[in-house]
Amino acid sequence: MYNSKITGLGYYVPEHVVTNDDLSKIMDTSDEWITERTGIKERRHVKEGDGNTTTSMGVKAAKIAMERAGVGTKDIDFVIFATLSPDYYFPGPGVLVQKELGLDTVGALDVRNQCSGFVYAVSVADQFIKTGMYRNVLVIGSELHSKGLDMTTRGRGVSVIFGDGAGAAILSREDDTSKGILSTHLHSEGEHAEELSLIAPGMGKRWVNDILKDNHPDDISYYPYMNGQFVFKNAVVRFSEVIMEGLQANNLSPADIDMLIPHQANLRISQFIQQKFKLSDDQVYNNIMRYGNTTAASIPIALTEAWEEGRVKEGDTVVLAAFGSGFTWGSTIIRW
Repeated sequence: MYNSKITGLGYYVPEHVVTNDDLSKIMDTSDEWITERTGIKERRHVKEGDGNTTTSMGVKAAKIAMERAGVGTKDIDFVIFATLSPDYYFPGPGVLVQKELGLDTVGALDVRNQCSGFVYAVSVADQFIKTGMYRNVLVIGSELHSKGLDMTTRGRGVSVIFGDGAGAAILSREDDTSKGILSTHLHSEGEHAEELSLIAPGMGKRWVNDILKDNHPDDISYYPYMNGQFVFKNAVVRFSEVIMEGLQANNLSPADIDMLIPHQANLRISQFIQQKFKLSDDQVYNNIMRYGNTTAASIPIALTEAWEEGRVKEGDTVVLAAFGSGFTWGSTIIRW
């Protein structure tokens, strides 16, 4: 038996900063309104002509993670790419990463679990490594939200939240089973699928010809929808449950957490969880203030920053937790 261990981390965000004041010039909102509800002060958006795509941002993050892990293209056995904003309807970005990085003809898997995508992807990579099938797996979370948001007053409840960016991790085989990923815990509840969703252009709903005929800029089904209060209420419950599930599976308590990296959905959710588990500011890492919600990229970006700042150290107990569209949620318990 083996464990998997994160041996390299990297992230990339576009250079273009969009502040709350910038948004107030194109919709009826304000810095105070956004900050009070989300904790977000700014986010990154791609700019026309900067060359950024979901895949290219993921590749940039992956190259940093690979260098830090000390692995080359010949060492990568498998690619897992988590996103809700792929470059194409199909194929997914996993195979595009294989091409752009010049990897051997290794397998490439796309994960569509939205805000929980990175946690799900890590869980899949962990199982491949624990069974002995692979030695090094590249896991990427990358999102390009800004081109698909309703940047008007009508869409402000969703559009002010999201940003663009990518994070990546190399998971490698670890012989010492007391180190690395100790356990992962995944859940879903499809009953609430449409409470946080983007319905069109779903092929199960409408014929392509009807979509083309009826499509116009005011068709709100082409923009993300979120029942904000309902999502918030479910998130705080499921976050708490799945963190405790992971801790109990490893005979740990909240006091044993050295670093909690929650999905950066809303600063108020993170603060609620922090207070409930009686964690200090040193035990929780948040960066949503600078990047907004980058969905599948939010945990790897935050984890990378926390590691770069020296807040994640060898021997630490690190907890990753996410909740999002689906509903899906999950946690990962790591001995660093």
